Amino acid sequence: MEIMEFPITDLLDKENCTQWLIEHFHPHGFGCPVCHIGVDQAREFRTTKRSQLTVYRCQNCQAAYNLYTGTVFQQHHLTPMQVVLLVRGVLKGEPATILSAELGINYQTVLKLRHDLQANAQQLQPDTPLLDDETET
Repeated sequence: MEIMEFPITDLLDKENCTQWLIEHFHPHGFGCPVCHIGVDQAREFRTTKRSQLTVYRCQNCQAAYNLYTGTVFQQHHLTPMQVVLLVRGVLKGEPATILSAELGINYQTVLKLRHDLQANAQQLQPDTPLLDDETET
């Protein structure tokens, strides 16, 4: 059986992926990580070549930031589509080798990001027991 390979990231819309990332990785609003002013108070500084991200320059403190600033994806050159599919794959328990091949990302990068995402999820788990005796999973 022959496996058909194609870039799955081409099937996603960049704007929808960007909006999803803002909602889930910046729930209190996307803006300057230094002075916390919203992105509407910044100017578009440039667009990165590899990740296709808009870099913003804060009008208040002159800090430069993008969609991945302050997240586990900071300093990684991934497109929003790759990040959304990577998060989906990690949540589904897809093997790192499969994610690496499907998304065109280095295996070691996928593995590191998987571990970072899992560590962050572990930190966000509540310390208090659940209120009821039965729990659905």
